[in-house]
Amino acid sequence: MLGPVILAASRSDRMRRLVSAAPVTKPVVDRFIPGETVDEIVPIIRELTGQGLELTMDVVGEDITTPEQAEAARDAYLELIDRLEPLHLGTRAEMSVKLSMFGQALDGGHELALKNVRPVVEAAAGIGTTVTLDAEDHTTLDSMFAIHEELRKDFPQTGCVIQAYLFRTEADARRLAENGSRVRLVKGAYKEPAEVAYQQRHEIDKAYVRILRTLMEGEGYPMIGSHDPRLISIAQELARTAGRKLDEYEFQMLYGIRGDEHLRLAAEGHRMRVYTAYGTDWYGYFMRRLAEKPANLRFFARSMVSKG
Repeated sequence: MLGPVILAASRSDRMRRLVSAAPVTKPVVDRFIPGETVDEIVPIIRELTGQGLELTMDVVGEDITTPEQAEAARDAYLELIDRLEPLHLGTRAEMSVKLSMFGQALDGGHELALKNVRPVVEAAAGIGTTVTLDAEDHTTLDSMFAIHEELRKDFPQTGCVIQAYLFRTEADARRLAENGSRVRLVKGAYKEPAEVAYQQRHEIDKAYVRILRTLMEGEGYPMIGSHDPRLISIAQELARTAGRKLDEYEFQMLYGIRGDEHLRLAAEGHRMRVYTAYGTDWYGYFMRRLAEKPANLRFFARSMVSKG
């Protein structure tokens, strides 16, 4: 099982230095993270939306150690919103945020994260779009869900993410489906202990289908975060069974993975949203992409062999 090893490496400063210094790293990282600045990412936004795709934008970075860094993360998203405004994309370009970037892990972190994320959600609403709160490790979720509930009082379109591998998620899904939330369902990409999460792939897949059925039959807006062809087919069948129209749910996939499938689903009339990350603090995001799927790791390894 390489996934847990890679996830552990994602928190290693030594591995960060080693991977960052490798000459091959940048061209491989560019597959998943197409830019470091807003100026670099705006042409990507234009290109993808021009192909009929939708986006959720993520400014990468999680290792926040001071309130000033959390405020800088807030300001980075506000800058992105300023650049999105003249593009008039509305909900075709939303944002995903990790509350750890807004100070959630600091002293008084719950209140600090809410204080920092609220102006981002408000500014997004001002240009006709919205924000989704990403899920992180299980210790942060009660805070995330509480912030989500608070934001939805004024901005009911605010979304959140749930992770199929956690035992708690079926109950979370029932609650969110009942209150009409926008919910992205993913398998999960953090190393979690056996006390709180399924460890075997087949168990995670079965949980994913159970939870997705709950979301499709509920009152909210399901967002299917998966590249798995089998789960995508199951999602389409569950949507048909639940009587959902094509604009009453959407698929979400990562930039750089299964690009042809992005275009195929969009051509069939599905809402297809591409999770597009950018920024300089890319290491943790990149390592989780390698951990999620062995093919991603093989791609990186082949590149190191061929270009090293």
